[in-house]
This record gives sequence, structure tokens and C-alpha cells, in this order.
Amino acid sequence: MGINASVGVGQGDDSYTVGANACQDAIDQLSEKNPDLLIVFSSVKYDQEKMLQGVRSVAPEAMLVGSSTSGEITTQGPLKDNSVVVMAIKSPEIKYFTGVGENIKVNPRAAGKEAADKVKAEAGPALKAFLMIPDVLAGNGADIVRGVLDSLGTHFPVVGGASGDDFAFKKTYQYLNDKVYSGAVVGLGLTGNFKIGIGVKHGWIPVGEPVTVTKSSGSVIHEIDGKPAIKIYEDYFGEEEAKVLRTETLAKLAITYPLGMKVAGSDELLIRDPITVDEHGSITCAAEIPEGSEIRLMVGSRDEAVKVAKAAALNAMEQLEGSAPKAVIIFNCIARNKLFGDKSGDEIKAIQEAIGNQVPLIGFYTYGEQAPLGGEVKNIEKCNSAFHNETVVICVLAD
Repeated sequence: MGINASVGVGQGDDSYTVGANACQDAIDQLSEKNPDLLIVFSSVKYDQEKMLQGVRSVAPEAMLVGSSTSGEITTQGPLKDNSVVVMAIKSPEIKYFTGVGENIKVNPRAAGKEAADKVKAEAGPALKAFLMIPDVLAGNGADIVRGVLDSLGTHFPVVGGASGDDFAFKKTYQYLNDKVYSGAVVGLGLTGNFKIGIGVKHGWIPVGEPVTVTKSSGSVIHEIDGKPAIKIYEDYFGEEEAKVLRTETLAKLAITYPLGMKVAGSDELLIRDPITVDEHGSITCAAEIPEGSEIRLMVGSRDEAVKVAKAAALNAMEQLEGSAPKAVIIFNCIARNKLFGDKSGDEIKAIQEAIGNQVPLIGFYTYGEQAPLGGEVKNIEKCNSAFHNETVVICVLAD
């Protein structure tokens, strides 16, 4: 017997009951009723502690990892209402190891390394894949990924998504077994006889000419081509329109017009989300853009985003070398959900066309994604993992 997975959903008002119902729904569909692993994604509408207690009341022995979200996704597609979703997995072939790194606010890189170190210490050299769920409101997401790679090595398959809070950008939560964290990164290591495929693409299209970041510090771009960073938007939209950016949050515009950065080893530009602009015209992004980087203004296209989501899923399938997919985990940027609006289901359908619409699927809308560098993943063991924005990441497990 290989991987047996199922997905349950809970909705309603009572946090404990909703958690319990979601877990029971997942377990009811498993042929064996004692899952090894639970993956839990929940709206912040629910009391996080009570919700998790509800989940644990049904399956107290299973290992559990999870996250608060900005929207939940299941085999039925993106859910319209607040919910708790649970994937239950049972397999005699896979072993799981967990670790948490806290205090991202103090040192994001150290937190990433701590989570990975704990997993590596338990799993040993057999460690095959690493799934991570970081809080990027607390600190630089790219640094958290660097910390993980400090521990696991540059070429290691890392996949994950940053916790959300229903687009409020105030506080997010990470789950490990019985405990709810915030400001932490939760890691899950997998060993055993299984196959994993990871697809990663964004489909944003560059507009205008390439420009160079001439002054930056961390996630703040001060100058582009020697001028205040905001000028990249003023030149494109006109100064009147761009004035609004200084009063309203840049994040709303960046959903459709993010920045793309050229990086070695990727056939797609790496997306960076601008979040705010200060009175000097400096732009703060969701992760850093180093000085000297060549960047472009990008524009979102629904058609292109659907097309690349399917291409990413097909790429993940290729890596399974003919084995049938048994479980799908999707980390999908909240920006894509906003881009699609009511049509967000189109993207998930396109993914399911490639993988199969009956394969148990769970996912959530994130504040950033972790995966190999974008484009075609050819050899998962030689990939360079990175922190992404506005990207869809598809992880497929097979026997």
C-alpha cells in the first residue's frame, strides 16, 4: 500500500467544532483511520488555539503542521467562505520529522536554520524534501529561506508558503502538533520511498525597459538608475496617478504591477512585491532586491497566469517519472487570488487538468512562496531554492 490521502473541510462559527469537523471529514475518507500526518490550513476568523484543539481531538497521535491563510483551497477549488481544511496522509513508506524556528523578528536567518537543523538532526542523511511555513510579517522571507539552506545545503528541494491572515497583514500563525506559534517558521522533513515533483511559475509579463537598482538596503529600494525608486511607477502611470501611491498602500497596485528581478539560474524573473513607499520615494518590498539588480516593471495577465499554472503542474508531473500522483499541496500567492477575483477557480482547474481532478488537493493563499527558482525544474536534486512572490507553487507526492 502506498500513499493514501484525503481532504476534509469544516465551516461554521464555533472554532473547536469547525476544526474537529474538518479533521473528521478527512479521516472518514481514509481507508485507514489513523493518519500519520495532518496538514491544516485555517482562516484567522477562527480562534486558532480552539480550532487546533478541535483538530487534535479527532487525531491526537498524528504529526501536524499548518498555517493561517488568506484563503483555503481544496480538491473542489478555492473556498468562497472562511474555513478550516485538513489533509490526512497515511503511508507506510514515508516518515516525517518536524522542527520550529522562533523569533524571526530578531533574526530571520537564524530562525530558518534552527527549524531545518532540528529536522536534519532527527531525519539524518536520508532527508529527501523539506516543507516550510514561515511568518514573513515578522521578518525577511528571503533570509528565512537562506537560513534553511545554510542547514540543508544550497541544492535541496524546499517548498512552502508564508502564512496569511485574510489580507489584513497584521498577524499570522503557524501550527506544529498541539501548539500555535506566531513569528516562527515550521519545518517538515520527509524521508522514505516516495517521489516528489515541484512546479513553480508566475506568468507575470515584463513591461518597459530593464532598469538597475543603484541604492538599496535589505528589502528597501532607495534608488533606481540614480533616481528615487518610486519613479519607476511615476514614469509608467504618470505623476498624478502615482501620487496616490504615496497616500494609499502600494501593495494594492503591486498585485497587478509588481517588480521582476533577473536572477542567475532562472528562466523567469523573480517577482518582488512592493508594499509601501516613503516620503523620499523609497519602496519597501516583501523581500530584498540587492544593489546592482536588473529589474523590470511587471504586469499581471489572467490568461497567462492560468497557462503557466498548468505548465507548472505538468512540470511537477514530469518529475514523478510516470508514477501516479497521490496528493497535491499548493502554495499560491494572495496576489493571484486578487488578480483572478471570482475566476480564481480557473487556475486551480488548469492545475487539475494536468494532475487529475480526483487527486486529493489542499492549498492556501500565501504572503510569499518558497520553491526552486522559477521556470522549468529539471533536476530537483540540483535546484536552487528561493523566496518568491506572486507565484504558484505546486508540490505533488507519488509512490
